[in-house]
Formats: sequence, structure tokens, C-alpha cells
Amino acid sequence: MTDQQAPAPVVPSHTAVLDDAHVGDIRGALGTIHVDDTARRHTWKQRLLTLLAIMGPGLIVMVGDNDAGGVSTYAQAGQDYGYSLLWTLLLLVPVLIVNQEMVVRLGAVTGVGHARLITERFGRFWGLFSVGDLFVLNFLTIVTEFIGVSLGAAYFGISPYLAVPVAALVLIGITVTGNFRRWERAMFVFLVCNLLIFPLAFLSHPDGSQVLRGLLLPGIAGGVSSNAVLLIIAIVGTTVAPWQLFFQQSNVIDKRITPRWMGYERADTIIGAGVVVLGAAAIMVANAAAFDGTDQFGRFTDALGSAVGLARERGSLLGSVFALLLLDASIIGACAVTLATSYAFGDVFGLRHSLHRAFKEARVFYGTYAGLVGLAAAIVLIPNAPLGLITTAVQALAGLLLPSATVFLVLLCNDREVLGPWINPMWLNVVATVIVSVLLELSLILVVTTLLPSVDVGGLLVFLSVVLVVGLAASGVWLWRSRLAAPAGVTGAGAPVSLTTRERESWRMPPLALLNRPEWSPARKVAMLALQAYLVLTVILLVVKAVQLAVGR
Repeated sequence: MTDQQAPAPVVPSHTAVLDDAHVGDIRGALGTIHVDDTARRHTWKQRLLTLLAIMGPGLIVMVGDNDAGGVSTYAQAGQDYGYSLLWTLLLLVPVLIVNQEMVVRLGAVTGVGHARLITERFGRFWGLFSVGDLFVLNFLTIVTEFIGVSLGAAYFGISPYLAVPVAALVLIGITVTGNFRRWERAMFVFLVCNLLIFPLAFLSHPDGSQVLRGLLLPGIAGGVSSNAVLLIIAIVGTTVAPWQLFFQQSNVIDKRITPRWMGYERADTIIGAGVVVLGAAAIMVANAAAFDGTDQFGRFTDALGSAVGLARERGSLLGSVFALLLLDASIIGACAVTLATSYAFGDVFGLRHSLHRAFKEARVFYGTYAGLVGLAAAIVLIPNAPLGLITTAVQALAGLLLPSATVFLVLLCNDREVLGPWINPMWLNVVATVIVSVLLELSLILVVTTLLPSVDVGGLLVFLSVVLVVGLAASGVWLWRSRLAAPAGVTGAGAPVSLTTRERESWRMPPLALLNRPEWSPARKVAMLALQAYLVLTVILLVVKAVQLAVGR
């Protein structure tokens, strides 16, 4: 019997959950919570055991964010700019937590994946645009993961023609077992290995005062330049990538987490955010400490060059740790990004897409996963590809596409039909607006400097920052006056709904067919079309910039 011929899944009629595999006991790597468990956790031991059972989606998505592209990008930041870009990581902490907390709510409350929600709420055009972006970006990201495998293996003298196929088989083997707990436990093994990231910084003997200065005093070694802005966008894109939104929402659903356990999944996400930022800082610090003052400072090539340089400057142990870390990060990242793509594919086309299902029950889901892994691995084996440049360009592409993904995320989280009592509070919308505005400012700098290479980048940054601050202040004043002018008794988007705690914890989105699709004003339609057109332009110019760097301009 094929997937198409299989009987329709039996799901609760009062919710939008599409697959009965997404309903039932939570069977995590570190514990089980039964579906009928409604008991309150009163002791620290009870809360810790519950957190351990829930923990997974947040930690995996965050540590998966320090993937091959992340390791390479942070290494480049340290080797080319020393400690001076550490401050970017601190600023990205709230971005990480805000974005991922919103998808946690969407997943737990709706039971429907991100791609499906965008399509159902905003129409097929916007759904296809968003998912099309995701598929292209994710596939390129998967390619960078296998680039990481090939470079890490090359450090130990292992041919990529052996290492890459073996890594592909491992990735397929741990995912197509049809057992969510077994998959999550395999991922936890790789997460533990990722802890190598912390001794990496200590073994490099960094300068503590320079680390502190880099964290607290924003600046760019050598001054603001087009290449520096490109790298900052890459840091943003690898630290807060669009695939994370799709993965965590779908993985929360697949793990069967409901609003009852929202607080624990938020804690999982916050812990993961802390781990990913500390890990990114460790990589940046290690490379800054090792290359500062050497003839290799400012001459990053790729992650393999960094591993060899670390071994030369600080000893073979440091180089080996970095290479092992690169291999481990590549496996984690490849698994998470590929799974995010397969989840979205199943979402959009209405196919069974759960790690709880056996291969014969979800052939297309697992087949999509295996096909993406195999094709990406094959591309990496093409001789003489500029692997380091490809990796940086893909991370920058993620940074450019993030504003669009964040806009849809905020719109969904303000949709009362979708989230009911769980919609965004006003302060969260303000934070999200600032995040999108700053990301657009960075992308605009990349556009202008690509079109006009001789422009004063520092002056452009100051001018756009002033415009941004004035624009945000004007928007704030307008919003404040609008709220004052609203008739008494009218509630805003973030106003609380009068429900008891238990009612709130049990509230789920009704079936999608019963929801009224939101109406977009002409102004919103024009703004969204302008945003998408602008993003297409920035992507084209990113390709131009990458070509310029490739030919040494």
C-alpha cells in the first residue's frame, strides 16, 4: 500500500493536527510523559525530570545552528577580524530567543507546520514563495554541511570520496528508523561530542581583556567595509537561520509537545540559545587568539585552512579538536536542515511526515530526506569548487532571507484565529519590528556597496542608522497615539484573553478549514510585495558580490 492509498489518519476532530502520529505520549531521549498526564510539578526534581523529557527540539535546533557553515563563519570572523566582532553574538541572543519562542508557540498550539500555516493563512502564492526560498536555501546549506565533512576529514588525511559517502549513510541510517526516541538519542550523542567547542577556546590561550573588549565595545578591526558587512550578515544568517523556524516548529509537533508543556520547551530553547552563542564565541576567540599577529591574520581561506593554522600556531591538539568539531557540527547541521526540508515538503503536499512512522508508512518523507542528503553529498565531490566562498555566501543568503521569514512569523503570531490566547504581546511585536529593521539595514548596505564600491561604508552606516532610529521612533509615536484614540473596551492584538490556566494550556487551534482567512489591506499587500522584490534584488547582488570575491576584486 502506498502513502497515497493509506487510510486517512485518525486525529482529534477539534484541533488542526493533521497526522495521528503527532498525538500521544511524549517519548523523548531522556524521559517519557504520558498523554493523559495533567499533574502539577511541585518539586525541583519533578520539574527537572519533566524538562529532561521535553528537552530536544530547542537544544538540537540551536546546536545544529553551530553547523559547518557556522564553524567556518565564526572561524573567519576570528582569523580576519580578531576579537572585534564578538559583540555581534551578544546582540543575536535576543534575536534567537524571540524568533524561536514564537515558533515554539505556533507548534505547540496549532499542531501544524510553519510551511502549511503560511500557505493556509496567506494564500498559495506566499506559501510557494516562502517554501521555495526555504528549499533552495536549505539545499545549499546541506551542501555546506558536506563541505564541512570533506574539509574536516581532509585534515586527518581521509579522502572526501570516502568520508562524504560514509557521512551520508550515517545521516540516513539514524533518521529512517521510524522511531523518534532513537533518532533523538542519536542526536544527543552528537550534541555531547559538540562540547569539544568549549575546550577549544581555552587551548588557544586567549587574551581575556581583549575578549571582554570585543564583547562589550562594538567595532570592526580595520574599519567598516563592504566585506566586513558581508561577514556580519553571514554571522546573522548562520546564527539565526530561516531553516530553524521550520525545523523547531515541526519538531515540537512531532515530539507531541502541547501548550501544557510550553514553559519547559521555552526553557529548552533558552538553554540552547546560551549554548550556541557560547560555542560561537569559543570558535571566534580560538581563531582570534591563534592568528592575531601572524602572517595568516586576515587571510582566511576555509575551515581546513583554519584547522591547519591552529595546529601550526597552537599545537596539533588544537587543530585536531577543531577538525573533529567541524565533522560533528556538519553531521548535526545536515540532519537538522535536511529534516526541516522534509517536514516542510510533507506539510505543503499533505504527506505523512513524522519520525514516529515506519519507512513503509512515510516513504515520500524519508525518501525526500535520503534524496536531499545523497544529492548534496554528490555535489561536494565536484573537483576544484571554491568551498570556503560557497560557505560564506550561503550563510549571507540566509541572513538576507531572514527578514521575510520573520515578517511571516510575526504575522502568524498576531493571528487570533491561529493562536487565540497565545498571540504576541505588544512588547514582543516591538522587539520583532526592531530586529527586522536592523536586518534590512544590513542588507541595504550590502546592496549599495555592491552597486557603488567606492561609497563610504562608515558614513552610509551612520546615515541608515539615523534613518532607522527616526523611523522606529515615528512608528512608536503613531502606535501610541492610535492606542490612546481607540474607543474604550477595544482590545489590542496582544490583549490577554480571560481564561483559566488550565483552559489556556488546553487551547488548540481549530481545524484550518474552520478558520477565517485574514484580510490584507492594500497597503500591506504593497509592503509585502515590495519586501519580496527587494529580497530578490539583494539575493542577485549577493551572487554578484560572491563572484567579485571569487575573482579577487
